[in-house]
Amino acid sequence: MAEQGTQTPRATAPATAVAGAVAVETDAPRARGLFGLDEHIRNRALFGIFVAFIVLYPLIDRGLGIGRMGSMNPILIFTLLALGLNIVVGLAGLLDLGYVAFFAIGGYTVAFLTAPQSPLVQAGYATSFWVALPLSFIVSAVFGLILGAPTLRLRGDYLAIVTLAFGEIVPNAFRNLEGLTNGNKGMNPIGRPTFGSLELLASDQVPWYYLILAVSVVSIFVIVRLRDSRLGRAWVAMREDEIAASAMGIDLVRTKLLAFALGASFSGFGGALYASMLQFIGPDQFDFSISIILLAMVIMGGIGNVWGVMFGGIVLGIFNFILVDSVRPAMQTLSRALSMPILAQIDIANAKLMIFGLALVLMMLLRPEGIFPSAQRKQEMRRGRARPGLGTNGNGA
Repeated sequence: MAEQGTQTPRATAPATAVAGAVAVETDAPRARGLFGLDEHIRNRALFGIFVAFIVLYPLIDRGLGIGRMGSMNPILIFTLLALGLNIVVGLAGLLDLGYVAFFAIGGYTVAFLTAPQSPLVQAGYATSFWVALPLSFIVSAVFGLILGAPTLRLRGDYLAIVTLAFGEIVPNAFRNLEGLTNGNKGMNPIGRPTFGSLELLASDQVPWYYLILAVSVVSIFVIVRLRDSRLGRAWVAMREDEIAASAMGIDLVRTKLLAFALGASFSGFGGALYASMLQFIGPDQFDFSISIILLAMVIMGGIGNVWGVMFGGIVLGIFNFILVDSVRPAMQTLSRALSMPILAQIDIANAKLMIFGLALVLMMLLRPEGIFPSAQRKQEMRRGRARPGLGTNGNGA
């Protein structure tokens, strides 16, 4: 009898499921998209425009007088977090609803090593930001292992519940350990990056932008190399069918633990940059909604596709950090113009989580593979829609 909450044994599993997981169909005719362009060429062109926009944004912001440089820095950090979550959810297929915990761990690691309230700093073990940054990467990875070890036999809803609890426990632990974390008062100031005699201040928005962008580029390079490696193919095979992957010789324990550790580690970068940029860290900065926003970025952009997740991160980040604040004055103006007072009462800021949830539901119904899915994921979803009642691995739903 199958143990509740653990993997359900199945007698056999087709080895072709693994082969299908690691092989992309190449004989399918390429689709024609907008303006009759080959879809591959169109996607490359759109991605080139997207990258150019990101690199040149400070010039665009100054030239057009947009005045949103301060919002773009957290948008980039959240995109970096989404890329880390994509390893766990998109590549390995492990639903993680508590990813915000690793974000907090990364931020508190750099605070423990640089803030004057830290017991380590008071004991004379203060370090610079450049030392704390890689340490936050390592510490987050270690906590990823700590979360992954007891959840090896869980998946689906049960794994989601455990990770959600982890995401709630960690900020509360930082809140209650006042002797170590200063509780609700938080910790500040936090060590800042220096370049020789030059120290980045919170007001240096453009240098911060390019520093975060540089860390993101390095992270993307590592994530792409991981995705294309033997380990990345093992993650994808495990995502499609754990039993078949195990039958093909993949060590599920090692593969899952590495997914949790490496996925968590990139949030350490994000947490360290976020805490140092704001010069403050407190437990109230890390609530459950951040995990949901990051999950929405992964699903909307294209689950499993690094470039799609980047697009989803930037688009939803702009909505979360810019449009939500900008819509309210526009609604008030529209209310006066149309003589409809009810429009002025609509508070998008309070309804943004509902909007994220609605976006997730619509994506699942209309385009479950995301806006820019990976070629393999796209083929899987097309086969699933063409053959109702069959899962992506060929098993009955």
